[in-house]
Amino acid sequence: MHLSRDELVTRLVKAGELEVLGGEQAEIDGYFDTEQFRFHGPAGFEADYAGLSDYFRSVRAAFDDRSIRRGIIIVEGDFVACQTWIEGRFVREFTHSPAGPLPPNGQRVIWDLSNIFRFDDEGRLVEEWVRTDYRNFLRQLGAEGR
Repeated sequence: MHLSRDELVTRLVKAGELEVLGGEQAEIDGYFDTEQFRFHGPAGFEADYAGLSDYFRSVRAAFDDRSIRRGIIIVEGDFVACQTWIEGRFVREFTHSPAGPLPPNGQRVIWDLSNIFRFDDEGRLVEEWVRTDYRNFLRQLGAEGR
């Protein structure tokens, strides 16, 4: 099975919404190859699907009024590259910040990301590469200089 450009984009958008806004874990799992998935983040951070799921649970626990938006999206075969903005109000401890656990500051935080995703032949996410400005992100979290 090979999905069209529009089908890949639709699956990407839905998977992001479920991870950020929250959804049934079984539904989220359906968008990923949960055994093979690999995440490649800034500063050499690597995670499997369980690690990615833990990260998004910590985001949902720490931030209220969450949203996710996608900007420019480019599809080439099984790869999708896009701009992503995730926003939320930082109201509880963020256990998975790049600087370790951080106390809330009540501020609105915006993650500004560039992502590249790879899908398998079944339309499941199997790999993701992310780049972001950690300095700006940590400043918003109240942890600049950590």
